Amino acid sequence: MGSVLPYGQLVRSAARTRVAYVPQRTLTSTAIRYAQDEKPAKKSNSLFSSMKKWVMGDSDAKPKVTRTPSAPARREGSLESSSIFADDTANLSGPSPSRKKKNVQQQTAGQTSVSLDERSHGPMQLALNPNPKAQLRWEKKMVIREIRKRGRVPKAIQIKRTERESLSKSHWFKTSVKKLGPLARQIAGKNIDEAILQMRFSKKKAAQDVLGHLEHAKNVAMVRAGMGLSEKDDAIKPITVTLKDGERKKITDPTNIYIEQAWVNRGPYGFGMDHRARGQINRLRPPATGLSVVLKEEKTRIREWEQREATALRKRKEQLWVQLPDRKISAQNQFYSW
Repeated sequence: MGSVLPYGQLVRSAARTRVAYVPQRTLTSTAIRYAQDEKPAKKSNSLFSSMKKWVMGDSDAKPKVTRTPSAPARREGSLESSSIFADDTANLSGPSPSRKKKNVQQQTAGQTSVSLDERSHGPMQLALNPNPKAQLRWEKKMVIREIRKRGRVPKAIQIKRTERESLSKSHWFKTSVKKLGPLARQIAGKNIDEAILQMRFSKKKAAQDVLGHLEHAKNVAMVRAGMGLSEKDDAIKPITVTLKDGERKKITDPTNIYIEQAWVNRGPYGFGMDHRARGQINRLRPPATGLSVVLKEEKTRIREWEQREATALRKRKEQLWVQLPDRKISAQNQFYSW
């Protein structure tokens, strides 16, 4: 009890000296108490106090409810006059644009389109030609090449300019090289439509994967390289060529697509488990294999056949005996030179 304070003496001294609060009997808890029924200077404006006053009969006090701020009003934009959806949104119900937006729309609608010559080409050149010095070096290199070769285009570049080609690589098939190799050899050298027909009726399981890849390769060649898009002309006469293996083939349209090469690519091995007797597990390595095809047009076959014929004709001519030319005899004298 040594910690108990003289409570009566504190009350009497507080009455004389006008003390605002008196501590409790214990030192551990000192609640605030007002002497001589004095009200605090600050009033509580909390929700609980306002509800209490309203229930006890205080007419001035009304419960105050704090409301959360509402969401801001939604702002909607507008479409340009050149938009394809402008006619569809013209009759829709909704808030009309403000005066500023109307003025901006009227100004943009009144503007005329600027031609390409009048546009500023500076910002576009930063994207098209980010390194002008490299462009100048390349142009200088091409000019030097033309001068050295006297304007003659190399044979490889001339072929690439006049003939089309498309390379297509497939994804990994869940099969082995031993099973996919015969299918690649089967479609090599055939017309793309004939190869698709062969794979459609093939009994091999991997033929369905090859069929899907050939259809995809044909579509890519038509869209990206523009192969097989020319219309058939009655003026073009069919030509019969001889292939490398000696087979004779009749070509009616030089723009038809055929498979020039087809080869198999070995892919990564997978992982599998083979559960055996006595709790043993064997590790399986299922292989993955890909297929690559090179598509060309029939005009390439015609060019190769003409080159082979010209080479064979030149070799035959070299083996023929040619008599001496009939010309006048010069540097002859009727007397001996010794």
